[in-house]
Amino acid sequence: MYFQQIRVPGLGCFSYVLGCPAAGEMIVVDPKRDVDEYLQISRDEGMRITHIIDTHVHADHVSGAHELAARTGAPIAMHPDSPVSFPFTPLPEGTVLTAGSARLEVIHTPGHTPHSLSILVSDLARSAEPWLILTGDLLFVGDIGRPDLVGEAVLEEQIANLYHSLFVKLGALPDHLEVYPAHGSGSLCGKGMSPKTSTTLGYERRHNPRLQFDSREAFAAAMRQDFPVRPKSFTHIIATNAKGAPLLERCPRELALSVDEFTRHMEAGAVIIDARDGVAFGGGHIPGALNIGLEKSLANWVGMVVDPKAQILLVVADAAGFATMRTELIRIGYDNILGYLAGGIQAWINAGRPVHRLTQINAHELAERLKGAQPPRLVDVRTPQEWAAGRIPGAEHQPFTEILAACCTLPTDEEIVVYCGSGYRSNMAGSFLRQHGYANVKSLAGGILAWTRSGRLLTQESSSPSATI
Repeated sequence: MYFQQIRVPGLGCFSYVLGCPAAGEMIVVDPKRDVDEYLQISRDEGMRITHIIDTHVHADHVSGAHELAARTGAPIAMHPDSPVSFPFTPLPEGTVLTAGSARLEVIHTPGHTPHSLSILVSDLARSAEPWLILTGDLLFVGDIGRPDLVGEAVLEEQIANLYHSLFVKLGALPDHLEVYPAHGSGSLCGKGMSPKTSTTLGYERRHNPRLQFDSREAFAAAMRQDFPVRPKSFTHIIATNAKGAPLLERCPRELALSVDEFTRHMEAGAVIIDARDGVAFGGGHIPGALNIGLEKSLANWVGMVVDPKAQILLVVADAAGFATMRTELIRIGYDNILGYLAGGIQAWINAGRPVHRLTQINAHELAERLKGAQPPRLVDVRTPQEWAAGRIPGAEHQPFTEILAACCTLPTDEEIVVYCGSGYRSNMAGSFLRQHGYANVKSLAGGILAWTRSGRLLTQESSSPSATI
């Protein structure tokens, strides 16, 4: 049996190729939208793609099922009651698909969504006994799928489904079964995932904190508590997957814009994403640009900050940077990419256009300023968990997600220094504040990491000054 896990860094998405080179057949499960990797495997191994399975309607990334189906002719297969508007091959519980020595048996495991599937896999060249299970978004390494994404109205039903799927359906399977989930560390479909990419049922039963409850009631109480922040992109992604993602041929692969063309789009309301690092962005950027650098968590943060239907302009170093950004964006359904600024920020400067700055203040300078007669307002934009673990003395807590949700009520003429763990989020927050009229905002270069490595201490007092943002 051929088996390969395909990983998407940042989004934390895993997809799978299962097949048999001897039989010349393969099945793809939960494909990412950019499908060239599956096609390359198909060519290299001499395996024809016979089925494309989505374990559920995904919320965090656009499925590549339609792209792959259009390029191979293979059918898309899902749970029979999946809420989609396109034809597909139904997979009721107990359905068995084979690709040579690879045997896949479908199990209905609702909870993350009402129509989620898991897939028991056997290598018939060795044994008919199942070797591994693809759990979709039901069971992760160190966590389980969140039940809230389909809406508050069915949350209690989803929690009950989740319990039954985990403790009854999976409870009937042996400890030694290997577990391969659809997500890993970085995904927002859970909140405590391990960076390890696979596990066993037995290990998760012993050590996964979500599987340690001694009653259905205790499990349900825990599941009603806080969930990871839901990016604004999730609703758009669900709708895109429900109707079938547009084929990528409609999205321009490279469109280099002159300064004048870029300006026309900008003046028409397009959103500018500057993907350079924080120091480069801070030194000079196009007014109104958002700094969302090419980091592994880029896709999740774009989903927090930018409307999925927005038209997007990119500032990148070159065409290769544009190609990378384009791939990251289309994976989460941001298809309206107008192009990138040819020549980068230097072309903008050479054309005599206005430039804004986001001052990067270092830890030593900030420490001295905080001792002065007129210290800046220091704002910690990290999560509540990070804040509780330790923060810079004198800071106030305004999580970045709250800044995005409510914008700011602070006086726009105050000097504000924002910080996070490493400077990535604070540059996003700073650029967002600049976009909303905060001219005197700075970002702590290197964030908490730089502060502590410069020999300065954090505080964990129970209360601190606060403001409303």
